Amino acid sequence: MTVTIPLTILDLHDDGFHPLLDIQLFGRAYTVVLDTGASKTAFDKTLLQAHDDLLIMASDKLSTGLGTNDMESFTAIISNMQIGGLLIPRFEVAVLDLSAINIAYRQLNHPEILGVLGGDILMKYKAVIDYGKRVIKFRT
Repeated sequence: MTVTIPLTILDLHDDGFHPLLDIQLFGRAYTVVLDTGASKTAFDKTLLQAHDDLLIMASDKLSTGLGTNDMESFTAIISNMQIGGLLIPRFEVAVLDLSAINIAYRQLNHPEILGVLGGDILMKYKAVIDYGKRVIKFRT
């Protein structure tokens, strides 16, 4: 089965583009950046901490990317994330402090993001990104 999800392409004015998509998590809608360069899906620690029933665990791995290689990182097990018609029952995410990204987004009048959807999900669900049509397709 193929699930097609619309993308919003965010123009960062002389600094490229970020493809955004909406997800459902904890009964709420969030926006994430589609990041083909991220090996793992990563969500913002501050936003996840608002959900008391979610266990966030310290990780001994150092996060690379985001302009640093020594950012403290955590992990969490996410249940029942929905991307359009695609239900992902359970997977592990990196949990990072992404507040600097959200501050920059707010200064540019862009929506706050939960985090980045990375290569782990893209590979598992055989994602195909079509920038021309502004969609991403997942296969289950």
